[in-house]
Amino acid sequence: MTETNNTIKSPALEIPAEPEFEQKVLDIARVTRVTKGGKRFTFRAAIIIGNKNGKVGFGIGKGNDVAQSVEKASKQAKKHLVSIVLKQNTIPHEVGAKINSAVVFLKPASKGSGVRAGGPMRVIAKLAGIEDISGKIISRTNNKINIAKATMAALKKLKTQHQ
Repeated sequence: MTETNNTIKSPALEIPAEPEFEQKVLDIARVTRVTKGGKRFTFRAAIIIGNKNGKVGFGIGKGNDVAQSVEKASKQAKKHLVSIVLKQNTIPHEVGAKINSAVVFLKPASKGSGVRAGGPMRVIAKLAGIEDISGKIISRTNNKINIAKATMAALKKLKTQHQ
């Protein structure tokens, strides 16, 4: 055992750290509630986290200030992590999903073509570590949260050849 700066390090006591996640803020909205005494403001944050190695999560948090809502959203995203099956830096097969008004369609792309998807689909694919994918938002909705939920639902449906 070695002692450095009043901390003891031992090879037997080292615990592997949780994989570090990168996070992106998808949306921050100020929500107003009108009460008898006036208006009360809260904030809603939508966060996507991923380790760029097949794990990605999505969370929504509400709080009295932006920092509090972002913290709550990142905690929820860590609780709802999804492991994605990757096949040569792309997805193994075509998949689609529908959540409320958002309909998304994902399909594998050839090597070197990059991420051809827009909005929340692009952010989720980048943070999941998918390098080559083609995605399309079939319904024209501007709701980023529903598009992100539909993309996550589509990625959950992915299966390998052996499953």
